Amino acid sequence: MASGYNTASPKKCWLPERRQTGKHLAEHKNMSKESIQEVVQKSLEEYFNDLGEQQASNIYDMVVMTVEKPILEVVMTRADGNQSHAAQMLGINRNTLRKKLQEHGLL
Repeated sequence: MASGYNTASPKKCWLPERRQTGKHLAEHKNMSKESIQEVVQKSLEEYFNDLGEQQASNIYDMVVMTVEKPILEVVMTRADGNQSHAAQMLGINRNTLRKKLQEHGLL
């Protein structure tokens, strides 16, 4: 991984869903998704710029591992540490969640 890779998190823009209704909730979800996509795209462009003439490799794994840990941390916090609830929020099996938590040193 290049030393100049930007792993900074975007500013959090979370409003409790109970305060959001109808159109505002839909707009907020779209805005968050687009913001995350923009951050990933910008970070990857910076990564390639930092590489210069060096050959890139294992980019998919690098991005997944970089993004996966903060996803797990935030979801586990939102689920108050309840792995079954967190797995449901993520749309994955609880055993898969446990494996990922262990891989990232979160257990």
